[in-house]
Amino acid sequence: MFKLNLKIALRNLWRNRGITAINVGGLAIALAAFVLVAMYFSYETSYDQTNPNYSNIYVVGRIEPDFKTNYTSPPLAKAIKQNFPEVENAGITKLNRSWELAIKHGKNAIFTKNILQADYNAAKILNINPIGGLLKPSGEVERLSYLSVENIQTLFPGKRDNKPEMVSYGSTNSGITGIIAGAIVNNVHSNFSFDGVSIGNEIGKGESYGYNNYNTYIQVKPGTDVANLEEKITNLYRAELLKGETDQKAIAEIKSVSTFLDPLANQHLRPKAGNDTPYKILVALSVLGVLILIIACINFTNLSIAQATKRAKEVGIKKVMGAYRLQLTVQFLTEIFIQCLIATVVALVFAESALPYFNNLFQVKLAIWHAGNGLFWQLPLVLCLITVVAGIYPALVLSGFKPALVLKGNFSTSKQSSWLRNGLLVFQFSIAVIFIIGLIMINSQLKYMRSEDLGFSPNQVIFVKNIADFNKPEKFEPLRNKMLNIPGVKSATVATDVPDGSESGSNSYSFEGQQKSLDFVDVDFDYFETLNIKLKEGRFFSKTFTADTANAAVINESAAAKYGMKNPVGKIIRGCGIDYKIVGIAQDFKAQGFESAIQPTIYSIKNPCGNAKTQVMLKIEEAKMTDALAALKSQWPKINVLDGEDFRYEFLDELYGKLFKKQEQLQSVFFAAALLTIFIAILGLFAFAKYITNGRIKEIAVRKILGASNVQIFKLINSSFLVMVLVANIISGPIAYILIKLWLDTFAYRISLSALPFIVSALITILLTLITVSIQANKAVKANPVDALKYE
Repeated sequence: MFKLNLKIALRNLWRNRGITAINVGGLAIALAAFVLVAMYFSYETSYDQTNPNYSNIYVVGRIEPDFKTNYTSPPLAKAIKQNFPEVENAGITKLNRSWELAIKHGKNAIFTKNILQADYNAAKILNINPIGGLLKPSGEVERLSYLSVENIQTLFPGKRDNKPEMVSYGSTNSGITGIIAGAIVNNVHSNFSFDGVSIGNEIGKGESYGYNNYNTYIQVKPGTDVANLEEKITNLYRAELLKGETDQKAIAEIKSVSTFLDPLANQHLRPKAGNDTPYKILVALSVLGVLILIIACINFTNLSIAQATKRAKEVGIKKVMGAYRLQLTVQFLTEIFIQCLIATVVALVFAESALPYFNNLFQVKLAIWHAGNGLFWQLPLVLCLITVVAGIYPALVLSGFKPALVLKGNFSTSKQSSWLRNGLLVFQFSIAVIFIIGLIMINSQLKYMRSEDLGFSPNQVIFVKNIADFNKPEKFEPLRNKMLNIPGVKSATVATDVPDGSESGSNSYSFEGQQKSLDFVDVDFDYFETLNIKLKEGRFFSKTFTADTANAAVINESAAAKYGMKNPVGKIIRGCGIDYKIVGIAQDFKAQGFESAIQPTIYSIKNPCGNAKTQVMLKIEEAKMTDALAALKSQWPKINVLDGEDFRYEFLDELYGKLFKKQEQLQSVFFAAALLTIFIAILGLFAFAKYITNGRIKEIAVRKILGASNVQIFKLINSSFLVMVLVANIISGPIAYILIKLWLDTFAYRISLSALPFIVSALITILLTLITVSIQANKAVKANPVDALKYE
């Protein structure tokens, strides 16, 4: 019986190969998209799962009155381990991203930017295992340094052992050397991706609770009440901060501080203190993948039901001959399974072809054909699922025909299943409309982000990668003069941060009795001039005022608003043990991009609690850019001895442009999704219109004989489809509005919703429907009525 059903299935598929190609092609394209999305979802949600302690590791963060952060101070980890027996281990890490370090061996050199410092306990918690095993450093001073396998091979080509090696740091004339203890595999599928690791028994020694520059990790015992532990750590942290404190305002402020525990599983996609945009994009991408597959299944179902009349007599005869409905259902499901199986094979070919572009877009290295890929068990399940979802109803419809009706020829005039067929078509176009509206809105938001005034100018500014610190203006002044002597260099400055979206440090500052937290950026002269930041009130730092290097500060508009300042220039704001005199108000500028609101920020030249000033920025005339860069490269060994021959730079506008990366990814995804959904919907509409038109050939012939014009017939055929498309637009409009509003709400600075995208999407779908249906109707309209009626 199975052999007979298989033969019948193959014969029917071949006889209707046009519809079969549409079914298989649409389903294959949708499945290919689904395969890529499923692989990406699995990759993104499995970060650090190779860690055996994965489910018991937490980040300890702190909550201040006006911000939340993962940065804590070194003593906290030790205090937690000593006071709470449910904590098996506690350690701290610090990741350097502020400068690139040149490491050299002979003529070979690498430039490391992500050097992870970790104490021995943190290395154990995070499963950081160098090749040969994790060794405990001897004593308090020793640091065991490891480089990634790739960097080791670059420095020591052909190296086969794991013995320690001597290297030099910085320029060849720096004289700074060190020992690399061995190699370590850099797990890029981890939140702790690095160029190298430095492990010590203890790091941050001597730094008090005021130095919040580290990340604290704890490993708890299975079954620990995490909420209770979180509360106990908060009480411990407050108690540590209150030791020796007598000032009542400070005591009240400390009592408002708390801590939180964030699972390691949250860190990649949705940390409690951080941006959850990657998670939202992953969810959006996953929903798109599922919707595209659903649309393809709907297409499949619709076309199968549309062909019902062609199989009606076959079913009627088989039932008269004694076939049971179950047998017929199995037969039709077999046909559908064969189509789905072919579609799955074709989908894998499509997915493999598209994978390089997908990997490049999302900066990942996914592969279909590897042993650990979950697709090998997921795809068979998906295949069975889509066979059932797309095929069960058509199979039941086809197997349920009544022999007496279909053999008398009455089925063709029946309205059976038309409501479902039309409803599925409306659903298809509703999804397509949502994607079109979404694409238009994403394009508009990105256009707005690229064209909106940032409040500063990154154009013609280069960021020089430098490892020397210039905390004192007199140390940077000789370098500034040498750089300004190069033709084309208009200004030069150095700071702790560049406006590239990265977070600044924060500290508590008091103004007229108000204690609030402000971001701080430590700068040098010409910082605001180099970035073309506008002055709202007062002045910027100037060499003519000697006190500017001691206790002058510039604040931005947001900081003034936070304190409710009126005429703040000349007034005092205190922080980090210094009474700063406010000399100017800078206009707000979007240093963190468009997703985050401009942070209240204070700028100063001297800050005992600040970071090292290593970020050198130069403003260069556009016409002289090439010559100036060449001169800087050739003269850099004399300009900055510590960097020597290692002159490296980035254009600040390109660096800032990386903040748009996630939204550009979303734009590309929506563009592809919109094309796919429209394509699949049009494929279904094309085949469906062909079926409907062929079924009305005699009606059209009669109308033409009775005097109907071609335009009237076109209008007749198109009208029902246009109604369905209009209904789809009406249904999808509110849904698209809600989804787009939720997306736009993730931006602090965004466009406003307008009716234009909804109108454009309606016009696009109506136009495509008219073209698709009219192409099919054209043959019937131009046919000779005699050919359709000569057998009647």
